[in-house]
Amino acid sequence: MSKNYQITFSEGVAKVFLENKLSIIFSTYQAGKVMVVGSLDGEDLYQIPISAKKPMGIAVDGSKMAIAGLDEIVFFSNNENITETIKLNERQFDTVYLQRAVYNTSSIDVHDIHFGDGVLWGVNTLFSCLVTFDINYNFRPKWKPNFIDAIAPEDRCHLNGMAFEGNLPKYVTALSATNTKNGWRESKMNGGVLLEVPSSECILKGLAMPHSPRIIEGELYLLESGHGRLLKVNVKQKEYTVIYDFGCFVRGMSHHNEFLFIGKSKIRSTSKDFNDLDVKENSRKAGVIIFDLKKNSVIGQIEYENTIEEIFDVQIIKDYLKPVVLSDKSEKYKQIITFPGNVYWRKEKEK
Repeated sequence: MSKNYQITFSEGVAKVFLENKLSIIFSTYQAGKVMVVGSLDGEDLYQIPISAKKPMGIAVDGSKMAIAGLDEIVFFSNNENITETIKLNERQFDTVYLQRAVYNTSSIDVHDIHFGDGVLWGVNTLFSCLVTFDINYNFRPKWKPNFIDAIAPEDRCHLNGMAFEGNLPKYVTALSATNTKNGWRESKMNGGVLLEVPSSECILKGLAMPHSPRIIEGELYLLESGHGRLLKVNVKQKEYTVIYDFGCFVRGMSHHNEFLFIGKSKIRSTSKDFNDLDVKENSRKAGVIIFDLKKNSVIGQIEYENTIEEIFDVQIIKDYLKPVVLSDKSEKYKQIITFPGNVYWRKEKEK
């Protein structure tokens, strides 16, 4: 493995990837990378770094993938069996997500994204609203919290997380319920909220930097990043149970069967937003925690010794042990032609 991405991992972590036939992809905006991690033998881990401009939210839905970045969303698909045609199997890749389009969002600070109802939805943090994307605009506003009186580029509440029920967003998290420019910064450790969509009903308040709400088997979970905790929410009673206290800054979560894959970040001494958090002292390394929701225990962790510090999103790629993501920066990308049921590779002529 590259010395720039030195990792350690717990015994048994690689086996989880192999036995569940999955890999993960996570975003690290600080390093300008998305990382694909998995195992082919249940003993060792591989990692594949892909360059991206300040990557944040990642959406994976069957053959489709999208990655939100600084001022764009990049779309990928793995519809055809490209690996056989371009002879990538010598490195044991079992599928290729090939870049299909780049969509200009401008710098709106997109956080969570999700495929639903035939379109891609996103959390537009700068404008404090949920949006969809189409060719006519940078974004199309679809919903905003009822306490936000105007859609303006002011990051008023730091809307960040989005949980889907079926094909539509059902819950969102924000770091505050403020309606002033950057108002969330004044109460980030006790002003966080969980809201229902579309009613804007406040389910929880007083949270410390909530992120990554997810509906799992009909139950709602979220990460309270400021306290390093996994919460299970009783929506009807408007209360929560602390499922686990990780003691470090956690953000980004995906699930498969009983397993949660949860991102954890290193808090740098120079961080203006996170340096005063309670979990700072225990947030010395970034990585991914594998948590067994049924046993209520940590199965193991992947930790980075260098380079990777801040993780935003973690997503699962089901049914593939070693997928590769090819962007337009790859020479191979420029030589591949696909159409339904067919793949062609335009090899360069020998000189």
